[in-house]
Amino acid sequence: MIIFKRPADLRSYLLAKETPRQATGFIPTMGALHSGHISLITKARNENQLVICSIFVNPTQFNDPKDFEKYPSTIENDICLLEQSACDILFLPSVMDIYPNGIDIIRQYDLGPLERILEGQFRPGHFQGVCQVVNRLLEIVMPGKLYLGQKDFQQCMVLKKLISLLGIDTEVIVCPTLREPDGLAMSSRNLRLNQTERKTATAIYHALLTIKDNIKLGDTRLLTQSARQNLSEAGFKVDYVEIAKSETLEILQSWDGTTPLVTLAAAYLNDIRLIDNLLIQAS
Repeated sequence: MIIFKRPADLRSYLLAKETPRQATGFIPTMGALHSGHISLITKARNENQLVICSIFVNPTQFNDPKDFEKYPSTIENDICLLEQSACDILFLPSVMDIYPNGIDIIRQYDLGPLERILEGQFRPGHFQGVCQVVNRLLEIVMPGKLYLGQKDFQQCMVLKKLISLLGIDTEVIVCPTLREPDGLAMSSRNLRLNQTERKTATAIYHALLTIKDNIKLGDTRLLTQSARQNLSEAGFKVDYVEIAKSETLEILQSWDGTTPLVTLAAAYLNDIRLIDNLLIQAS
């Protein structure tokens, strides 16, 4: 595996290598890698000639400065995992490399309702920051395929919107969420959970699973209200538990029995914010 820190060096290497764009797979990360990330690397490895991973903790997508400061960093372990997974290139840029004009001089993207609901409502500015960094990374890497995890369901939709808005020739491939044996969605933030919090954290998955297993034709509000109450009683500060159309993220209060759905949740366990979602298909 080759490690590049400067965008110009990476671009020069890619131009000299002449790998077809459509044979290049890219996985952008913020590090603290886990098996979920590695599953994306593995899929990209199976589908491309060249696999590139980036590690960059992006300051513009954190609306809480304390969350940015506490974001876990495990770079030595990350490098070992990437080497073991046969990643070809690791891109490790600095803030100056990604934002040469500073983080205050930034472009705004017209994301429509997607950035005003769910994560957008509770993390204002978050998706603009995500788009800023991914736009810049795609300019540098120019991949044919972009691999993302379903755990960040709304973010996946936002990045599809970004690529459509800008007319970028990159295919978005969304891969299933990987889970621990007890159901907890794999996440870099799980590293911050203490032993007690780690046991409690599975309540989010079970709340969503209860919704999925019990949803019926008609009013869905009691299901989401019950899930919020159960999480609150378990010690969470709940941002949202909702049921939405999986294709648009339009939040629903009743179901016609046929529309594909996704149920989503975000909640704090002490100062650690966890998110998860489950797809719901009509039986």
